[in-house]
Amino acid sequence: MTSKSAEVTVDLNRCMGHARCHSLAPAIYDLDDEGKSVVILDPVPPELVKEAEEGAQACPEHAITVRYQD
Repeated sequence: MTSKSAEVTVDLNRCMGHARCHSLAPAIYDLDDEGKSVVILDPVPPELVKEAEEGAQACPEHAITVRYQD
């Protein structure tokens, strides 16, 4: 577990709505009316950063970026 929080962003132009991020980390990612991912927790607290990373890594479009904050 990291001791840093993170900022998570989704590139909606790349997101195709596979919803893998949401299935792995529903506390961080939700789906909009078009089925695309949206971040619902900003910043992501340290105890959920691993979940955010797993959701980002599961994205086949590489549409999610996780940036660590100091």
